[in-house]
Amino acid sequence: MMGVHILLLVAGFAALVKGAGLFVDGSSALAGNFKISKVIIGLTIVAMGTSAPELAVSTSAALQGSNEIALSNVIGSNIFNLLGVLGVCSVIRPLPVDQVILKRDIPVSIGVTVLLLLMTGAGALFNGKLLQFEMNEIAGGAGRLTGIVLLVIFFGYTFYLIVDAKKRAGDEESGEKMPLWKCVVLILSGLTLIIGGGQAVVHGAKTVAKAFGMSETLIGLTIVAVGTSLPELVTSVVASRKGENGLAVGNVVGSNIFNILFILGISSVIHPIGVIAASIYDLVILIGTSALIFLFSMKQKVINRTEGMIMLLIYLADMVFAVVR
Repeated sequence: MMGVHILLLVAGFAALVKGAGLFVDGSSALAGNFKISKVIIGLTIVAMGTSAPELAVSTSAALQGSNEIALSNVIGSNIFNLLGVLGVCSVIRPLPVDQVILKRDIPVSIGVTVLLLLMTGAGALFNGKLLQFEMNEIAGGAGRLTGIVLLVIFFGYTFYLIVDAKKRAGDEESGEKMPLWKCVVLILSGLTLIIGGGQAVVHGAKTVAKAFGMSETLIGLTIVAVGTSLPELVTSVVASRKGENGLAVGNVVGSNIFNILFILGISSVIHPIGVIAASIYDLVILIGTSALIFLFSMKQKVINRTEGMIMLLIYLADMVFAVVR
């Protein structure tokens, strides 16, 4: 049986890589056909597509009333997207950051994370009682009103991106044309392989990890958190290797914004979220991480290999902290 699960793991990774290649090619061609910036495609279609696993996990958790899973899944995925995905991409090849993303979308990502922290944990943060809570003790919450606010911001932000895309139409080099139907087939086929491959990898890895004696908690903190972000990782790495840096960085930043505004918005509207103290600490870490990426990007408008290594080391340290606590 172990051999079957190892084969499932290998097949899952193969599907992820093949699916990411198709997805990037289709998305890039779609941008060229409509003369839309690849940054916009990365922030919208690619970001929402690769966030499908987080959406599935979080909404399922919300429907079952297990909303802490919805919140921790989103925060963990966002931290991995920034440190893990961008870290790996920039170690493979120095990663240029588009000026539009740098000036508009990274600040938006930081802003909505700060807003989430204030709406869910302001009481514990500002009355000095956060340190009195146990890590798994409820220290804040996100009600349905919070969810509605997040969703309104999400739809407003998306509308702005569409309007901005129309203004900038024609600025991009169109490149080789591809029939619209073929773009759609490539995108849908790639997305299917990405999601299916991601699920296969998570299932296979969990089984193998259990066989080696890993606890459920450790598996959740590592394999499941990273597993739901595998689409972002593989898609961004493939996009970077193909020179599609707008898609690579836009995918990560767009996914993080989508995760907070749409996924947590939907989840908290379905069922109010009780926020434990550990999640408040993780939100602070996510804000600090976002600020660090912003500073790295500002310096030379590129994230270099050294900075990528620093990001990966910080992610490793955060994982150790999560396990120890």
